[in-house]
Amino acid sequence: MPRRQTAARTRPAARPGEEALLPALLRHRPAPALVVLVCDTAGALCALTLPLVLGLTIDRLLGGGAVPWTWIALCTVLVTAETAFDAAVTLLGGVHSARLTSRLRERALERLLRTEPRRAAEFSPGDLTTRLTATATAAAGAPVAAAGALCAVLLPVGGLIGIALTDAWTALAFLLGVPPLVLLLRAFTRDTGAVTAEYQRSQAVVATRLAEAVEGAATVRAAGTARREHARITAPLGELAVHGHRTWRVYGRAVGLSSVLLPVLAALVLAVGGLRLAAGALTVGELVTVSRYAALAMGVGAVTGALGALARSRAAGERLGPVLALPAPGHRGAVLPAGGPGALELTGVDVTRDGRRLLRDVDLAVPGGTSVAVVGLSGSGKSVLAAVAGRLTDPDRGTVALDGVPLRDVPPERLRREVAYAFAAPALFGATVSEAVAFGAGAADPATVREAARAAEADDFVRLLPHGYDTPMDRAPLSGGERQRLGLARAFARPGRLLILDDATSGLDTATERRVQRALDRYEGRRTRLIVAHRASTAARADTVLWLEEGAVRAVGRHERLWRDPSYRAVFHGSAERPPPRPGGNPDGGLAA
Repeated sequence: MPRRQTAARTRPAARPGEEALLPALLRHRPAPALVVLVCDTAGALCALTLPLVLGLTIDRLLGGGAVPWTWIALCTVLVTAETAFDAAVTLLGGVHSARLTSRLRERALERLLRTEPRRAAEFSPGDLTTRLTATATAAAGAPVAAAGALCAVLLPVGGLIGIALTDAWTALAFLLGVPPLVLLLRAFTRDTGAVTAEYQRSQAVVATRLAEAVEGAATVRAAGTARREHARITAPLGELAVHGHRTWRVYGRAVGLSSVLLPVLAALVLAVGGLRLAAGALTVGELVTVSRYAALAMGVGAVTGALGALARSRAAGERLGPVLALPAPGHRGAVLPAGGPGALELTGVDVTRDGRRLLRDVDLAVPGGTSVAVVGLSGSGKSVLAAVAGRLTDPDRGTVALDGVPLRDVPPERLRREVAYAFAAPALFGATVSEAVAFGAGAADPATVREAARAAEADDFVRLLPHGYDTPMDRAPLSGGERQRLGLARAFARPGRLLILDDATSGLDTATERRVQRALDRYEGRRTRLIVAHRASTAARADTVLWLEEGAVRAVGRHERLWRDPSYRAVFHGSAERPPPRPGGNPDGGLAA
């Protein structure tokens, strides 16, 4: 995946067709979310029933007569049940959120790995790290946070209804303080979401810069800029502190205002309730009931906490949404003809990125089993053409076909078995060297791995490693050229009909590259080879050469014929050397018989 050397780029939180995260999570695992909601609701109902039962119990105690053990037992049951339901919500909610976090990360990774590399590269490594870790965890808590917010609102509403049913005048006194409470909660929720989003963006910038510095640690040390890099990485920490302080200010403002508003409101309710008690309109038990319901109705702390958690989950969902919405390449289930030679055809191919045309009306027909070298100055579109030829990216216009079947119609799983790539800087996956070479669609047995390594001139240095092919990759001291040879071996180990080398021999010395080219020649007639070339010797061995200039085809022909053009020679750094003869080549152009 290409690395960006800039701070994390953010993408729009919502795009056409992008699905809201909370409904998707609820549909994925509805039963656990429903159980959490039921337990949370049951706990809230217990809390709402308790004041009424408590008030009735007090009135019976004060009224004389037998001790109301039944009512006391009922109070005990309600308290115990509320505690049990709260504990169940904590346990089940934690488990459910953890499983949803795992699901979100798996889905995001699947999207990243299935989409076109250029789309995945729009996210910097550090940004992706934060989105797949902390952001995914926060987003996965949305169902539990929504249930908590619903029940947190249920308590104040239920408390207000309880007051109204007990004494209408006390309820009217309480209603005087409701509008300020509603405005307070609304402002808190809005500000919390905005601050959380800014905090997450700054966090992504820090992670991106740290990943860049770790990847380029050797360059930083060689340049003597460690202090400068340290300052660059830690610079956004000031922004993080600002956003953190804003979070506490938002919370502190809500708590401060509520600490003033709620006592005044409580005093008003108790004053009215006391007057009603003195007038004989309320009993002592009913006054206790009213005070308890008033405490529930004024539970702004629980509401702000629940709404804050929901706002943070929503903000996290918006940041994770663009990753989950990455499009996977479509297909129509077409099947490549069995035993096809790997004939490659590009017709009217155009590729435009960020308003710039990287390929312009490219037409190319490569007969099956032959080789074509793609040459051109830097920025001419060679790597883009290599990506299009094997459907690492789709053209904006035109078609690419393999053995007569458009690549857009072939399922990715089948296509990856038929097209093998080798890159200039290959990423080597696998626990051991052997696994790194065998990595890919379809299993490569140990014999195939060793044969491919020999063809890529990698067998000799692999045998010198501490444990040969079983050496762990993280303990294998490999140079850039050795990594390239292992990448070539991985491509050689695939049995497909098309092999694409995107500058995959640039780190090899001339003698080693010549031996690798001889190994490639052994595929003649059995496997088509498309080779992005920077050396004249590589172009000379190809059956034909595609010369690109500013994304357009300048010429197609034999290297020996094109060499007569000074502009073509300038592609190879202005070298005036005579072109190396190709075995069996025809200097007059065209493919050898």
